[in-house]
Parts: sequence; structure tokens; C-alpha cells
Amino acid sequence: MALGRGLGALIENANEPQRNEVTEHRVTSELVNEIDLDKIDLNPYQPRTSFDEEALNELSESIKRLGIIQPITVRSVDGKFQLISGERRLRAAKIAGLKRIPAYIRTADDQGLLEMALVENIQREDLDAIEVAISYQRLIEECSLTQENLADRVGKKRATVGNYLRLLKLPADIQLGIRQTKLSMGHARALITIDDPIAQLKIYRAIIDNDLSVRKTEEEVRALQEKHPEKSQKLKSNKDLPETEAQLKDHLINKLGWAADIKTGSKGDGKIVISYHNKGELQEIIHKFNSLEE
Repeated sequence: MALGRGLGALIENANEPQRNEVTEHRVTSELVNEIDLDKIDLNPYQPRTSFDEEALNELSESIKRLGIIQPITVRSVDGKFQLISGERRLRAAKIAGLKRIPAYIRTADDQGLLEMALVENIQREDLDAIEVAISYQRLIEECSLTQENLADRVGKKRATVGNYLRLLKLPADIQLGIRQTKLSMGHARALITIDDPIAQLKIYRAIIDNDLSVRKTEEEVRALQEKHPEKSQKLKSNKDLPETEAQLKDHLINKLGWAADIKTGSKGDGKIVISYHNKGELQEIIHKFNSLEE
């Protein structure tokens, strides 16, 4: 079954002829292979145990239209494959009726080689923002790195790493637009300040239809936030926060890869706010906190 235009548009060399099974087990992390879904066993150490059904169905519909944007990662075990990361994509692909799925195939003992290959890949000058974000996410998931560790590895600020990772929370259509250079990183940074995917897509289409500049896009986002504040993340600017609280806010965002806000009171009190929209997102946040404790 064809995987749709998503993989062809997003993964370099996706249409190259497939190699034989022995060769596939020795490929580097740069080559994407299609493997049968029924040959993939779930990871028994997966900390996430529940998946929001509605969110899975929405992802399944996206896969039907666009294909798999981000391949899963598996390792070869006794002639079959064991999932390392991407269980949500795997489940949604099954719902979508796919028989095969694109995957990075690793051997059981190549952790160091994988990390080196991914870091080297990130340094390439021809990568688009989504390719960089996917590589960052793979380093975090597969090499057990925190955002701080990752920032040190790739020589970037933690805030920069966090901004790239948040691109992966954008709707698939927008991610595809970034891959196809229909909008820039500046446009994307404006869009990730909006919580509502429908509102994000509305402004994205306005960018495409009207060839909006980054500045104009930021104006459109501000106008939306003023008219419909419930659709924005309503994050307080760091300049409005005391230094300690501003640092804490940045730390939370960088560690979690999620929108966080600090609300201060007049008596030295305050609260930390992390917003989510469904049970799936809540589980992701819980997983993030559990990962920080490990």
C-alpha cells in the first residue's frame, strides 16, 4: 500500500528501491525502510499505557491524507522488530489500514553510533526545520537525553532546541508546509503561540493565500489572541516576570517541550500553569515528568 504523499514529500530518498532483509538490518539511521506492521512487537518497557482514542482517530485521518510524516524507530530482535519509539503513530497507522510503515531500523547495540549519526546529520546545512526537529526528538527519545543534554550536544541554546521541538506539535499540514518551504521558521514560531489547531490552520492558509510576511503573520496572531484569547497560550512575557520566575518558566518550557506559564501574586505567592486539551496531551505531559525523574 502506498504511504501517501507525506513520506515522499518529507523523507529524502523514500522512493528508492527497497534492499533485501539482511541489508536492511545493517542500514544506517539515515535510511528509511518500509516494514510490515504485523512484524512489529510493542516495546514492553513503554512507560505510556493509555492513548486517547479521539486523538488516535484524528492522527489516523491525517495519515490517510498525508501519509506517515515521521517514521517510527524499531530494532531487530530474533527475526522480527521491536518498537523503540512511535507507538502512537504505529497504532494510528493500523487504524488507517496501512499494511507497511516507514521505520528507522537499529541493531540492539548501536546507541553510540545512532547518537553520532543524528548529531552529524543535524549539522548539515540543507536540513529544513522539521528535519532538525525530528532529529532532536529522536535524540531525546532514543538516546535518553534531556533538552539540556541535547543542547550541549548540538551546540544550541535550550530555548532554540525547545522551539524546534514544538514544531512537531503543529498540525501535519503546517509541518508539510515548512518542509516544502511554503513558510519560514519565523512564521512557524508565530503559529506555535496559538493553542487551537483550527486557528493555526486558518492563519497558515492565510500565509499561503496572501503571501504574508513574518511581521504580518505576527500581527494576525496578535489580532486573533486579542479577539479570542481562549485560543492562544496566553503566555506572559518574560519581561513582565521577576528574574527567578522568568528563569523557572524558561526551564519548564525547555525541559517539557510544552507551553508553561508562571502567574505571580501580590504577596509573593503564585502558581504554575501547564495547559492541555485532551487526555492524550495529559498523558504526554505525565510522561515528560516521569522522564525527568529517571
